[in-house]
Amino acid sequence: MKRFLSIVLISALLSACGDSISRLLPTSEQIDKTVEAGNFDEARKMIRLALTNDTLTPSERWSLSFEIERMDRIERDFSQEDTTVLNYIRKFHPDVTSEEIKAWEGSNALENMVINGKRMYFHSAGRNLFRIDSVAGKYYEGANGRQSDSLDRFLARYIPQAINSIGKPVRMKIKYTLSVKPDEVPAGEVVRVWMPYPRTDAASHRDIKLIKTTQPEYVIAPDTYSHKSIYMEGVAKAGEPTVFGYELSYSSYNQYFTFNPGELADYNRESEVYKRFTSESGDHIKFSDNIRRAVEEAVGDETNPYMKVKKIFTWINANFPWASAREYSTIRNIPEYVLANRHGDCGQVSLLFITMARCAGIPAKWESGWMMHPGNKNLHDWAEVYYEGIGWVPVDQSFGRVFGAPDEESHWFFTRGLDAYRMIVNEDIASPLFPAKIHPRSETVDFQRGEVEWRGENLYFGRWRYKMDIEYQ
Repeated sequence: MKRFLSIVLISALLSACGDSISRLLPTSEQIDKTVEAGNFDEARKMIRLALTNDTLTPSERWSLSFEIERMDRIERDFSQEDTTVLNYIRKFHPDVTSEEIKAWEGSNALENMVINGKRMYFHSAGRNLFRIDSVAGKYYEGANGRQSDSLDRFLARYIPQAINSIGKPVRMKIKYTLSVKPDEVPAGEVVRVWMPYPRTDAASHRDIKLIKTTQPEYVIAPDTYSHKSIYMEGVAKAGEPTVFGYELSYSSYNQYFTFNPGELADYNRESEVYKRFTSESGDHIKFSDNIRRAVEEAVGDETNPYMKVKKIFTWINANFPWASAREYSTIRNIPEYVLANRHGDCGQVSLLFITMARCAGIPAKWESGWMMHPGNKNLHDWAEVYYEGIGWVPVDQSFGRVFGAPDEESHWFFTRGLDAYRMIVNEDIASPLFPAKIHPRSETVDFQRGEVEWRGENLYFGRWRYKMDIEYQ
């Protein structure tokens, strides 16, 4: 009996001690402050200590573990030291002064971050500087950060034709290949791969025909999933790449909506579409004070839905030049990042547009995939807005106004239309894949390159390659 009571007493003391110890573990707030201060090594120690707390929920444990991964990804993006960046800048501005460098660092036009006490620079910081800062841009001959000159010229020619030939499709055959580098996965282990696939519920896509696949078995995600994929598995072999791919053809049509803005119907504010797509959502679509101020500046007292869209579109186009982007998974809130840093790539300015449009009472949502223009294929993101009685209308914020177009209708095409050179894959951000992924995703917001994992871990970008080949038929 005495022995039993001793065991009970010891158990009680250990339990009480455990409670005391858990109160001494670092809190989420302390960890966040340490991360934001750039003290990544210390933050990693704090997180590993916090993970010893057996009262954590699975969600809390996952979030803490991913924070270590997020810091690893940030360090990968911010990989350049000052001498490398300075040497790049001097190629175009030989007489650059320390005062100029300090000013650009302060405004983050020269994107930098102090990590573990050392100032590090985004891997594209030097090139981006000439895109972002108008003074610096003068030193870079022919700088054109938004898109290539050849694409500008193509759009100026093509868009007037697109408006007048909505029923004429562009027929494309694509070959998509994803190759996992040799020995990234132990031999004999199963590699799981998700690749982007065109949506069959996109009105502009028709006659999608899968021609061949590298694997005899595959799964195409249903259109109920906002991120559309084709899933395959393969077994890793020592010393060899593990290759996945498919070929398909499809017809893609131009979209252009002709309507008189003055005749747009009032929104039914009780409809599910209106309530859902004028609401905040997830980590990125938040109506902060910064967003509300931006909407007030851009929209003013405008009440017409299309004119609100046009004003937000113009304001973003005028104030936020294109620049190559950090990985989205490293950014806590993308629209706030764009406002703070005064630049963004296609997805970043599209998310800013969507957030501002929703805040202004215009239903808006995400759409993304690939731009397939001859000589200018790339990942690409844009938006859609909803008008009562019309439905969803595309808005390509990043493409902006079509300069060189012969008429106003073509100039403003991307406020109410989308050209046919697209592969539409996604209709929302931060959505699950089918089948479900086990490990954290490489891209937590969008889905265009693919995702790869095996039972041991996720394979981040750089450990595999992707390639899109296009044949115009």
